[in-house]
Amino acid sequence: MGIYINPGNESFRVKRNGKYVDKSGLIGMVNRTISLPNKLSCISRPRRFGKSYAAQMLCAYYCIGCDSAPLFDDLEIAKDETYKAHLNQYNILALDIADIIGKSSLNDMLSFITKKASDEIYKIYPEVEHTDALADLLNNAVEVSGRKFIAIIDEWDAPMRDSDCTASIIKTYLQFLRSLFKSNAITDKVFAAAYMTGILPIKKDGSQSAISEFREYTILNPGQMAPYIGFTENDVRSLCEEFHIDMDQMKFWYDGYKIKGIGSVYNPNSVMRAIEANEFRSYWTASSDPTSLLEYLNLDKEGLGKTLIELMVGKEVPLNPRRFRNDPSLLNSEDDVLTLLTHYGYLSYDEERETVRIPNEEIRIEYADSVHYVTHIETIKRVKRSVQLMKDTADMRADAVAAELQKVHTEEYGPRHYNNEQSLRGTIKLAYFAYKDEYLQLEELAGGTGYADIVYLPKRNSDYPALVIELKALDKKNPQNDADGAIAQIKNRNYPDILKNYTNEILLVGISYDKDAPDKKHTCVIESWEG
Repeated sequence: MGIYINPGNESFRVKRNGKYVDKSGLIGMVNRTISLPNKLSCISRPRRFGKSYAAQMLCAYYCIGCDSAPLFDDLEIAKDETYKAHLNQYNILALDIADIIGKSSLNDMLSFITKKASDEIYKIYPEVEHTDALADLLNNAVEVSGRKFIAIIDEWDAPMRDSDCTASIIKTYLQFLRSLFKSNAITDKVFAAAYMTGILPIKKDGSQSAISEFREYTILNPGQMAPYIGFTENDVRSLCEEFHIDMDQMKFWYDGYKIKGIGSVYNPNSVMRAIEANEFRSYWTASSDPTSLLEYLNLDKEGLGKTLIELMVGKEVPLNPRRFRNDPSLLNSEDDVLTLLTHYGYLSYDEERETVRIPNEEIRIEYADSVHYVTHIETIKRVKRSVQLMKDTADMRADAVAAELQKVHTEEYGPRHYNNEQSLRGTIKLAYFAYKDEYLQLEELAGGTGYADIVYLPKRNSDYPALVIELKALDKKNPQNDADGAIAQIKNRNYPDILKNYTNEILLVGISYDKDAPDKKHTCVIESWEG
């Protein structure tokens, strides 16, 4: 057994020794493509969504020279009619491109691959005729062994995601892939199938795909591979029941990737890390480059700063992903940036609505941490304004609070939606979007004899007071709906009662605006709770 040729089943055996969520149905999907025109598959999904697990599973199942039946006989694939026909029947070409770059360099990776694969082929099949071209050598190995190869290429797009990679290196790399998978004279003789994983879809070369024969399954359009993109709701519910974990908390932290026909999809790495540590928190930075999100948030694309704020307060924003050219170096619009962030897992795409949003609490924390380091001028201004608004509220500077809320309300809502009952609530969330460092945001919190509109609950290490905010829209028919009326409602219905055991410092914030006034004047009253 080698590392790059016929690596055996040891890696998957180690995985089976731990807790393993059965995704072996993927094998049946690949089996049904073997030796057919659609035998080349490229599956792209975010980092830590089980790409390497799948690659190791496929290696163990297909690899000749080992007995993998004990690893699969109790899994879903064992019930598939194709199971025994392909079990341990193929030569394997196994390439982890990210690992190879780490062992060699971007400039040397192709010569490294050819040298290592060639050495192993000559060792396994000494009678193979020598040649310098990897495609020809694989063909010679097929002739000697009588068995075709299954190519399993993990992190195929690692060079494109490397900031040191040049256009020349990418061109040479794509030519290498073409030599294996674009020439039918070689491809059909050598490969029974190929399974390639990455984060990005296959790069477009001009108007054509660089290796167009691959069938693509992406996080935006996973097709028949959808059940194997991540953990489904049923997967996570079963894990929570087995390990006595709070499903609601698991959903709050790691749910949010919605796939048509599947529903909720969870990040497998984060779910398993939370179970192992028995702690809900963000495991994202520990498994990805912490600078990658900040890099894209800093891009100077028109409208991106405003869109970022909307995303951070929980809004969905429109996205047209169809013009994206699958190249991080060619980001020409806000849509390109948002599409790339979706492929990286920083956003969740709703195919039916054609919108994106921040999927869950884990990713919201990543945005909250990154936004304080952005250099994009528009975003910096909004961050500063939001931080100042929180200070003004805590210091009970009601006039300053009213002025900022009126400014945000006017900036964000046109005449058609300005008086919508949700517009003032949206204004509050947009204005206080930087709350994450100091507060938890709660909407319609039950307290006393009703529901407070918005409550900002200070974190344990925060010096800020709790905020109970009531919103009112004043007009001629409702003259009592002023800021004083909002404060009166908070008091009459005892909204702060639920917070008394949590903190003694509570501010009541009444906010109103005059729908009939030409300038839609906003007013604010802030009082300390003395309950």
